[in-house]
Amino acid sequence: MEKNQLLYRTYSQYLIEKYGEKVYKLSVNLPLTCPNRDGKLSKGGCTFCAEVGTGFESLSNCFSVQEQLTKTRDHIKKKYKANKYIAYFQNFSNTYMPIDVFKVYIEEAVMEGIVEIAISTRPDCIEEEYLKFLKELGKRTGIEISFELGLQTVNYHTLNKINRGHTLGEFIDAVLTIKEYGFDICTHLILNLPWDNMDDVIENAKVISALNVEQVKLHALYIMENTTMGTEYKRGEIELISVEEYKERVITFLEHLSPEIVVQRLIGRAPEENSLFVNWNTSWWKIRDEIHDEMIIEERYQGKKANYLGGKALK
Repeated sequence: MEKNQLLYRTYSQYLIEKYGEKVYKLSVNLPLTCPNRDGKLSKGGCTFCAEVGTGFESLSNCFSVQEQLTKTRDHIKKKYKANKYIAYFQNFSNTYMPIDVFKVYIEEAVMEGIVEIAISTRPDCIEEEYLKFLKELGKRTGIEISFELGLQTVNYHTLNKINRGHTLGEFIDAVLTIKEYGFDICTHLILNLPWDNMDDVIENAKVISALNVEQVKLHALYIMENTTMGTEYKRGEIELISVEEYKERVITFLEHLSPEIVVQRLIGRAPEENSLFVNWNTSWWKIRDEIHDEMIIEERYQGKKANYLGGKALK
């Protein structure tokens, strides 16, 4: 057993337990936008968001869904001898399109080796007709359906500062609605947003634990050229925490997180091209490994301080 599996519930081990072998994600890039960019809510988008959205490692959306999945699948199969895959609709808001168009794209992902379809979207873009279709698709094909919801922080003051376009309320509503259909949810959080402190980090863990969210994906903020936050950064208007503080925030978050929640990652990879700040100019895996080492030395682990639910705080 790898040492990190003793520290927190890892995504890789969870997938092996669920599907019987190692499973790989295949990113899908669609020609999309989001209501925070096209004028529905705002034209500026989130202040950290670049033109590519979040799918910078994906193939071009000039390729069809099947072409993207096939190309990536064949490459991974040859390299790792993989058999099972997750079709990950990654960039922008994948439920922010007409339902008929959505159905066509998702149906294309029903192909050999795909055991799960993961749909990344905004909390305010969850509608029941999409969920009903996905429920029927899952029953018909046997493919699991999951959602990845970008929250970033439970601090609604910070959400306003980054022009997120929604508050915590919309996230809670989305989680409760999705859960009615039995789909798993992964929540995305950025633990080093300039206006958040350690209290916000702990509250992040408490809120998603209380909501019984199944998975979480942690990011360190990266800042790109040609973004509002990039301009603020160059003007010296925002201040970022140190890498040491980020590692402490991750460990504290994990300590307050329900031990049942799967942790997809502790820090993300980010594009270096046109970037102003990425992971303190340090490789993501080095930061991850240092987090593991500190947790072992200090005897800290996921759920160590998760004693606040079900009246436990009073016992």
